[in-house]
Amino acid sequence: MSKQFDVIVIGAGPGGYIAAIRAAQLGFNVACIDEWKNEKGGPAPGGTCTNVGCIPSKALLQSSEHFEHARLHFADHGISTGEVGIDVAKMIGRKDAIVKQNNDGILYLFKKNKVTFFHGRGSFVKAADGGYEIRVAGKEEETLTAKQVVVATGSNARALPGVPFDEVNVLSNDGALRLGNVPAKMALIGAGVIGLEMGSVWRRLGTDVTVLEGMDKFLPVVDEQIAKEAKKAFDKQGLKIETGVKVGEVKVNDQGVSVAYTNAKGEAQTLAVDKLIVSIGRTANTIGLNAEAVGLALDERGAIIVDDDCKTNLPGVWAVGDVVRGPMLAHKAEEEGVAVAERIAGQHGHVNFATLPWVIYTSPEIAWVGRTEQQLKADGVKYKAGTFPFLANGRARALGDTTGMVKFLADAETDEILGVHMVGPMVSELIAEAVVAMEFKASSEDIARICHAHPSLSESTKEAALAVDKRTLNF
Repeated sequence: MSKQFDVIVIGAGPGGYIAAIRAAQLGFNVACIDEWKNEKGGPAPGGTCTNVGCIPSKALLQSSEHFEHARLHFADHGISTGEVGIDVAKMIGRKDAIVKQNNDGILYLFKKNKVTFFHGRGSFVKAADGGYEIRVAGKEEETLTAKQVVVATGSNARALPGVPFDEVNVLSNDGALRLGNVPAKMALIGAGVIGLEMGSVWRRLGTDVTVLEGMDKFLPVVDEQIAKEAKKAFDKQGLKIETGVKVGEVKVNDQGVSVAYTNAKGEAQTLAVDKLIVSIGRTANTIGLNAEAVGLALDERGAIIVDDDCKTNLPGVWAVGDVVRGPMLAHKAEEEGVAVAERIAGQHGHVNFATLPWVIYTSPEIAWVGRTEQQLKADGVKYKAGTFPFLANGRARALGDTTGMVKFLADAETDEILGVHMVGPMVSELIAEAVVAMEFKASSEDIARICHAHPSLSESTKEAALAVDKRTLNF
């Protein structure tokens, strides 16, 4: 007997569980299906972000940062600790506990909002009664029907051709978060978000880390001035980053992994390491969705084709998050989930891709919103730039972390903010002010004339805005 719902959401990652909750808030009878399992086989909603992505990586980044501070910087504060050690098992256990708290929190939110949760793999069966029949393959098989279906099945790590993930020697983000000890040597292929964050974790704990990047420039999506500043900091820390690399044969053996590559000078190199982390991007996850059963259109990459409103080619079927076009960001998925739920209710959901913030949680952190200076030049846009270094910020000095800067880019004629780019302490938090400003079409002058608390890191945002008009007060 099929169970009837108004809305079925397939996937309980950031896009899926948020879509389900918002739809329930709007009065719909909602089911959410997710197959992710914890170690005991129980439900673990939250998708890649909660289980093997955003949340656990931040937990390890925090632990490793504490370790590095204790080892290298406590003495600056007059704190004596003696020899500092790291219990990797306890660190991983703390990370796992935080993941479980988030899993349990989502299950609680489903209960609170009266969303019916099904633990298993959701897939299309057929079109039925003006809607769709969905199978749930879990401990027990169930059949659900609804007129509205939201697909939020996320993405999978992309492997190197011919080198599958074994999560022992060749690791995806999943395996990189589960290492039981500190490797002596590690290579990472891909100097993107995952590569830099995971590289930072294990470097701080004592691993000799080399990052191999195929692009000629370091972080080409980041404003060039900011990327250069970040690279200087990583170089100083001992995180070895090689750009312009062509990776060749990868061999896995009892001793670890051997990576053959050609460097930017065209020289053949071989790197022998204990562990290899591959972070060369992610692919949309439509495996097992049975999209062909209902004629759901996919593109050549396997992603679900949607329009600007996240509508698919099928009436009543929507898709959000990593499984569709656009940046693979958890917060982008959440905003699309809310927007789709509101569109189903006849409202006008809104997602502005131009003001999506980006963050890399290394130390220093890197954050930005809007266009980079190189994009503005390529587009022929006349602009003004203003920068302010954390070196001149009193709170940064007190923190003992003065690396980096804040940079504003504003239209040369109207002064509207076109982009804000940051590298430095806690810029993952500071970027929110820039996002709000850009959503309200603010000018750099607006930020320059707003009172910011003293002493605070946010004063650097105000000063960078003042710098657009060449009138900084503290530099």
